[in-house]
Amino acid sequence: MLPRQVISAGPLVLRPPSAEDVDAIVRTCNDPLTQRFLPLLPSPYGRQDAEAYLKSAPDQCAEFAITRDGAYVGAIGLRAPDPHGSAEMGYLVAPWARGRDVAGTAARAVAEWALDQGLQRVELQAEVENVASLRVAYKAGFSEEGRRRDAKVLRDGRRADVVTFGRVHRDSGEPAEQYLPLFPGGELSDGVVRLTPIAIEDAADYHRMMREPSVAAYSVGLEGTLEDDERRMRSTGYWWVSGQRVELAVRDAASGAFAGHLQLAQVAPMFGQAMVGYSLVPEFRGRGFMTRAVNLLVEWAFANTALRRIVAGTDPSNLASHKVLTRAGFSREGVQREFFPAQDGTYADDVEWLRLRPKNV
Repeated sequence: MLPRQVISAGPLVLRPPSAEDVDAIVRTCNDPLTQRFLPLLPSPYGRQDAEAYLKSAPDQCAEFAITRDGAYVGAIGLRAPDPHGSAEMGYLVAPWARGRDVAGTAARAVAEWALDQGLQRVELQAEVENVASLRVAYKAGFSEEGRRRDAKVLRDGRRADVVTFGRVHRDSGEPAEQYLPLFPGGELSDGVVRLTPIAIEDAADYHRMMREPSVAAYSVGLEGTLEDDERRMRSTGYWWVSGQRVELAVRDAASGAFAGHLQLAQVAPMFGQAMVGYSLVPEFRGRGFMTRAVNLLVEWAFANTALRRIVAGTDPSNLASHKVLTRAGFSREGVQREFFPAQDGTYADDVEWLRLRPKNV
């Protein structure tokens, strides 16, 4: 058990939870987002549950109410250390205080305090779909250490992956810069097409598109099931905030209808390079949708990231894709022979394309 102390963290004060927090705790723990990502909380969560929590708090390793200007805005705590001096952190933020870096500031402060108290390691786990919590870990100076598959059971019985993070004494504790920032306002649009983060709600449309013969003919890899595609959609937010890739739904700006898929993948910060890939449903072809979509994404990348090279690869027979890239400002660079694995077990040539960051950007 760690000492009972009050921690000052910028505009926040972390103190032991008290009876004055009961109403705020009940409101926070009944919030749908809190209930979604903390499936072990009682549902509904009542005053008796909050009072039981307060009664048990002094027996925990470390438990803090997060306050701003004296008011409750969340909670953060540490489980008892294991025999190797490692303790796991958990936190929640009141819905009225989200978006103000409450969890990131508190997590950084508690991690540093715990290491100063003699712990050797502080761990943090975030569900793969909990993008806000993943961002907290990076902001609080934790290092990503791996992904535990099917490690968490949700209220509906579905199992979910979690991402593990850790902080040890030798870490700088500096926030990790997000190499691929999120879109301002959550989407990009030119008035004709909209690019939005692809989500679980898009899985069925995506699955149908990938099974369409003219799309499947140029797809790389084995055809996935709908369950495979749903699992993929649950990971896309994590891939984005961790800097691995951007996965987007291309939509008709007027109706919001799913028109296709666009990705920025194979991100290589050392070379300032990433690759675009895309597919379009048949009913939206011939209208310049994908050219617009690729342009939007590439121009965003050059304006908001350190990327300086965007590449693409196409089958030599995919003339429609060649036209998209040409109209989007890409130049044909060459051909890699027998590069793409084809559905029949052979290998197809890859036509390489490149668009460079303009010198004035």
